[in-house]
Amino acid sequence: MPLLPPPGYRPTFPFTSSHVQTMYPTLFRPTPETDPERERLETPDGDFLDIDWHRCSQGTSSKIAIVSHGLEGHARKKYPLGMARHLSRHGWDVICLNFRCCSGEPNRLPRFYHSGITDDLHQIICHALQKNYEHAALIGFSMGGNQTLKYLGENPDLVPARVKASVVFSVPCHLADAVNVMDKPGNQIYMCYFMKGLHQKIREKAKRFPGLIDVEGLEKIMKFEPFDNKYTAPLHGFTDAGDYYKRCSSAQFLQAIRIPTLLVQALNDPFLSRSCYPIKEAQRSRSLYLEMPEYGGHVGFVGSWLEKSYWSEKRAVAFLESVF
Repeated sequence: MPLLPPPGYRPTFPFTSSHVQTMYPTLFRPTPETDPERERLETPDGDFLDIDWHRCSQGTSSKIAIVSHGLEGHARKKYPLGMARHLSRHGWDVICLNFRCCSGEPNRLPRFYHSGITDDLHQIICHALQKNYEHAALIGFSMGGNQTLKYLGENPDLVPARVKASVVFSVPCHLADAVNVMDKPGNQIYMCYFMKGLHQKIREKAKRFPGLIDVEGLEKIMKFEPFDNKYTAPLHGFTDAGDYYKRCSSAQFLQAIRIPTLLVQALNDPFLSRSCYPIKEAQRSRSLYLEMPEYGGHVGFVGSWLEKSYWSEKRAVAFLESVF
């Protein structure tokens, strides 16, 4: 019955606010000091993936962690860098991946990224394990967390045996309901941010593939569902946005997860619906551990003004140390 009690995480004021938690790290957190090494992988479909390596600060490591970012993020956002720095200081090598079209260079193919892509993650895991690591762990934030959970549960036999654990934060595991939450007026500032980046990516794709992608009326699309209906669904083989949300929501795959997996969902996350807190699924599972701190916002988990390592980073390491 892996439904964990509320943790002892109690942030100081004003980090009890969901919106302060969500916005402060992006706006004010100093960029964690790291020294990533970029590597480009060629994909089987003729495209590429850019990944960043963070080497263990203690020398050679037998463990590798693979960190997936969220919507309109990338490997050098502050939250993957903070996680990579904390993991590397605790004995891990780390890969921070970039979704397609998120590494600063447009990809070659019309496809870009979405919440349900798992083939790219699998390729990166297999590439990492060629380096003879004894153990691997997966870390995911928001959209990257949904991809991670879906990957672990949609075809468990495909997951390499050396992948021993996973930790994910702030996951919209029921996509349709989370989209409805994001439509609320209180989330308009976040939608403007997301849509600005998505519009830019679509315009870049339209320039590279004239006649395939129609940008007429793009500037009026300021919500996920019309965007996914017009672009995400047709570019990635879905009937429409509803079909995309149904097939790619990780909630339906949670019962099939076989490795110890910690899902951390702050109760004051402004992005998540009630259905994104899978209490019954965790109670029935031997592998899914659900932890619901009262605070944290969306991919926040700040403790205080002066903390360099966030609670989410400490929690991930503590969970992984309990497994390895």
